[in-house]
Amino acid sequence: MNEYFPSVLASPVPTRHRLTLTAGEHSARHIRRIARGHLEDWDLQHLTDAVELALTELIANVVRHVPDRRCEVLIQKRESGVRVEVRDDDNRLPRAATAPDPTSESGRGLLLVAAVTDRWGMSPVPGGGKTVWFECLPDEPPPSAPGR
Repeated sequence: MNEYFPSVLASPVPTRHRLTLTAGEHSARHIRRIARGHLEDWDLQHLTDAVELALTELIANVVRHVPDRRCEVLIQKRESGVRVEVRDDDNRLPRAATAPDPTSESGRGLLLVAAVTDRWGMSPVPGGGKTVWFECLPDEPPPSAPGR
């Protein structure tokens, strides 16, 4: 007997989410909620704290340093873990402070990203702009990995 299955139930869970926005004061909160939902769908909720903190720092950098505040965010499930990219049209690459002023209220964002993620980096985009990215990996290999 034929049954109707709504397409949202019959299709696989998407493995990436891309959004383009003009970042504002409350953007990080909304993007964190989107990331949290995808991490839950991908059974990677144990990475939520690190992803949310690092993503908040990258969005804060857009708000503070990109003149038009336009950016594109990509949240992508990888074979192991998750990768997040934030792209903007500003050619200036951010600099991680090596020894931030202890009395300063800024300058620690990329140090936090480095501390809570497994890998991070940045690269210029051909034609202008840059992408700043990070990856968070699970503490142990996924159950489908060889040798388990």
